[in-house]
Amino acid sequence: MRSLTVVIPVYNESVLLPRSFERIRAFLRETADVAVDVVFVNDGSPDESQAVLERLIAETGESARMRVVGYPTNQGKGYAVRQGVLAAEGESILMSDADLSTPLEEWRKLQAALDAGADVACGSRAVDGADVGKPPPIYRRILSKVFNILVHLAGVRGIRDTQCGFKLFRRDSGHALFSALKIRRFAFDVELIAVARMRGLKVAEVPVHWDYSGHSTVRVFSSGSRMLWDLFVLVLRRWFGGYR
Repeated sequence: MRSLTVVIPVYNESVLLPRSFERIRAFLRETADVAVDVVFVNDGSPDESQAVLERLIAETGESARMRVVGYPTNQGKGYAVRQGVLAAEGESILMSDADLSTPLEEWRKLQAALDAGADVACGSRAVDGADVGKPPPIYRRILSKVFNILVHLAGVRGIRDTQCGFKLFRRDSGHALFSALKIRRFAFDVELIAVARMRGLKVAEVPVHWDYSGHSTVRVFSSGSRMLWDLFVLVLRRWFGGYR
């Protein structure tokens, strides 16, 4: 039987988690042809996220298929996903945001890309066939377009939506790539694609369904300035052989 590990980074999600948790359980029940397990990574949340997850897992008896990895100090989404991917044991590893803005069932579209020869499949809201239900506010759409231009200028081209939080990896490719990543926060998606291509891996962009949930840990100014800095550092590392 094919196996899949779902990695979900968590930061200050205590209010959101009960609803998402039930959707995840439904996905586990409905995916009978695949052995699925879930790794939640609590990224040093100051709220009750860790306690909420542990309670939900205990109350539902899902400890055989769900576990929580956590640490006390916030390190960033990139770091959290890295911990989850390196702890994953499934043949395929799916990265998903905690709000499930892309339904987990969409993973089969990405798996089809892996089966066709890709090493990394990136869910996309920007290619033909993508279905954006509830769109984000206009200012987020503008900032996203600006960021994509900067990503192109930084030399990471050919992927129109680097920041969709729904990506699938072959286990060996995922472990190797995340072991090499250095960016800890939101620009890690760009670094992931850049490093994959530097290593000769095939990256596919796959249209998926996506709804804006209204819940995001990305802060326009603080997160945006950090992402710009990380892009600049990424360019320098590529120029000076930082990923050899």
